[in-house]
Amino acid sequence: MIFEGRCWKFGDNIPTDRLVKSQYVFEPVEEMAKHVLEDLNPDFPLQVRPGDIVVAGRHFGQSSGRAIATKALKATGIGCVVADTFARTFYRNCFEVGLPALEIPGVTGLLEDGHRIRVDVAGGVLDDLTTGRNARGAAAEPFLLDMLAAGGLIKLAARRSDLFA
Repeated sequence: MIFEGRCWKFGDNIPTDRLVKSQYVFEPVEEMAKHVLEDLNPDFPLQVRPGDIVVAGRHFGQSSGRAIATKALKATGIGCVVADTFARTFYRNCFEVGLPALEIPGVTGLLEDGHRIRVDVAGGVLDDLTTGRNARGAAAEPFLLDMLAAGGLIKLAARRSDLFA
């Protein structure tokens, strides 16, 4: 659960309807991915590459809690998302769709857009490969890491009958 890529830095209080605008929520997820975060950084949906990492400030994914926002973000090909803090529903939705997420308070103050970073989601560590700085947060609970390893909640449920006992 280690990811390395370019940092795409965003600010505080980004709601799910800024991740995916309402006019795209009924489109196929691949189409939605072409518009993720476009009004905050028009280059993001055009230049994001597989493995890149979204880094955001406080309360990332707040507001409606639309699970489709996490699916569209994952469909961009990013490796994971790191934030100072997440809206709780958004955080849980990340794991349910198999999108790794890590909360590290103050992370946006350490990084700049375009830095090369490495994130160890299970260990709760972020390394800025550009500057040599690092930061630590709390790793996700084991059940959430199990969800990630399985590829999301539906895949985990298909493997584990004990979830229905």
